[in-house]
Amino acid sequence: MKHKQSGITLIGFIIVLGVAGVFIFMGMKVIPMYSEYYSVKQSLEGIAKEPGVTDESPARIKDMFFRRMNINYSENVKPADIKVVRKDSGYLVTVEYEVRKPLIANLDVVGKFHTEKELRRGARN
Repeated sequence: MKHKQSGITLIGFIIVLGVAGVFIFMGMKVIPMYSEYYSVKQSLEGIAKEPGVTDESPARIKDMFFRRMNINYSENVKPADIKVVRKDSGYLVTVEYEVRKPLIANLDVVGKFHTEKELRRGARN
């Protein structure tokens, strides 16, 4: 009676392990970028909930934003990346920045992030 063997060979297992390793390595580069983006969004939400924020100057709003970002240990958002523009009954705060992380040799992972939050008078956001 012959038994036919089935399953993965050692070479097949090494290839699968290599592919999984590449995806895990890429995840280690990409996940912190999105985590920082989430912190940016949370900082904007927090500023929007501050009482009287629309009575502040744009420079003060930027300062409030960066104080919140320093708590989250953010290092990729620079003062030039945030714009505070007067709009109807408050401000429109826009944060647009790019993160570039080296991946392998001369390949980089690039993330471009954009978020905005409207700060309105008399409304809870």
